[in-house]
Amino acid sequence: MPQRRDLGEIRKRLLSWFCQYRRELPWRLNKDPYRIWLSEIMLQQTRVAAVIPFYERFLERFPDIGGLARAPEEEVLRLWSGLGYYSRARNLQSAAQRIVASHGGEFPRTTSEALALPGIGSYTAAAILSIAFGAKHAVLDGNVARVIARLDAIRGDLRANGRWRKLQDAAGELLSPESPSDWNEAMMELGAMICTPRAPQCLLCPIAEFCRARRFGLTDVIPEKRKKRPTVEIALAAAVLLDARGRTLLLPPPHGSKKQFSTKHATHAEVAALVSKMWHFPTVAVLEDGVEELRRFLAKLGVRGSKRHFERLSGVRHAVTYRTIKLLPYRVGVSRLPKIAGTKAVLLSEVVSRSMFAVSNLTRKIAQVASVESDGKD
Repeated sequence: MPQRRDLGEIRKRLLSWFCQYRRELPWRLNKDPYRIWLSEIMLQQTRVAAVIPFYERFLERFPDIGGLARAPEEEVLRLWSGLGYYSRARNLQSAAQRIVASHGGEFPRTTSEALALPGIGSYTAAAILSIAFGAKHAVLDGNVARVIARLDAIRGDLRANGRWRKLQDAAGELLSPESPSDWNEAMMELGAMICTPRAPQCLLCPIAEFCRARRFGLTDVIPEKRKKRPTVEIALAAAVLLDARGRTLLLPPPHGSKKQFSTKHATHAEVAALVSKMWHFPTVAVLEDGVEELRRFLAKLGVRGSKRHFERLSGVRHAVTYRTIKLLPYRVGVSRLPKIAGTKAVLLSEVVSRSMFAVSNLTRKIAQVASVESDGKD
């Protein structure tokens, strides 16, 4: 940690820098806890630039906690569709319903009550309570941890051997008690814009004078890069049944349990996880012959005509965390779509645009390929 006598100067410089250079982001327009909470959930593992349009559309449809709590889940997922990590949206709505039921529709102000809400952990609770209410909680995310690690020249894996706990303690010592809201945002902003993982802009850093990593020439090696989980490759085949009117068949959100992928073969329950438990094309894991496995799967659904022509479309690549997915889409022309309980017959263009219902990025990619390569075909 910097010397105690330097803390005042560090706080003064960083807060001054933040006041002058902070980005104008939509969730910084006011201190509404709902808006701050929504932004924190959307920003998990997602870039700011990608979040902004989703954030604005979501707020336009659900301007308050009550509206979000009352909405049909599928409408919530439709507005989230394309942002990924859909459990975030489900947890967000579950938390909103609990807030309405137990807290009169107002976001709770205590740490224990915030942590009891679905989808909210220590970092998110600290961020919301400090930014919205001025509570004296220091946030610690990847950006803040990197700033502190460089300030103190902390070597090694930041999440190993209790280091994260020590970093949290250090964040608490650095916290400006007079301005916890601005301080937390300033630390995150510094990590996001200046003290970046690669090529940090030390000459622009307002607290570079106090950085031990810079003094010792260690900014390129601190923090230590974490070992990546080995990539698992999975092959899936999907059938795009298409009639002459341009309509296709979607299966309902599956309810299989999410399991770990240890090989390239995925079970039906695991396929359910990959399509984010949303509306999707008939999809199977490829074990040997994707076409034959799709034929058998369609037969089980009650789709007749096992000898139909499966027209191979361009392959699609997709990634979900540590999993790399090779998608093999097939166009299957039909005179009329089968009527199967619980399924949807929709225009393929609606799947591409996601205008009517929620589909995952994986399903939309298949629809895009099928739409482009089916133009002009019967």
